[in-house]
Amino acid sequence: MAKIKARDLRGKKKEELLKQLDDLKVELSQLRVAKVTGGAASKLSKIRVVRKSIARVLTVINQTQKENLRKFYKVRGRITCLSQPPDASCLESGLKLSVSTLRW
Repeated sequence: MAKIKARDLRGKKKEELLKQLDDLKVELSQLRVAKVTGGAASKLSKIRVVRKSIARVLTVINQTQKENLRKFYKVRGRITCLSQPPDASCLESGLKLSVSTLRW
């Protein structure tokens, strides 16, 4: 599989991203088996590309999830600690912050 670009992933739905993630994980496991059994050098160098592709897919999934949470709570007028950058006091107390206190 060729190198995946994040901008191509952003247009896909979550189901498509999860399917692609599963495919990449299967491919990675096959490449690791090839590494143990003494596979070709081209397969060994492909492990890094697949690992980074998995990271890109997970990053896009997490970013879209956070963006959707921000939109949801912006409409409701309150935002939880989980949908904003980590803040020690917020994580310790578990309190909800109003939209006016956000620093994005």
